[in-house]
Amino acid sequence: MTLREGKVGETFCVEKIEPSPLKSRLMTMGLTKGTKIEVMPSAPFGDPMAIKIRSYKLALRREDAEKVIVQKVG
Repeated sequence: MTLREGKVGETFCVEKIEPSPLKSRLMTMGLTKGTKIEVMPSAPFGDPMAIKIRSYKLALRREDAEKVIVQKVG
């Protein structure tokens, strides 16, 4: 499943990032294999979505979140 499909409050583990012009940028921001991510409440119309990763919150366009392959944790 992709991060874009995540619902508020769900926690995921990053499996991989699909090829994208932003792949290296996303990895620099901490989206690396094995990293846990929590989906946070986002903007009123849902784009961008907010995620909690490591010790900070990140706003990520849904178009970019579609490139992040995740697995649901517990």
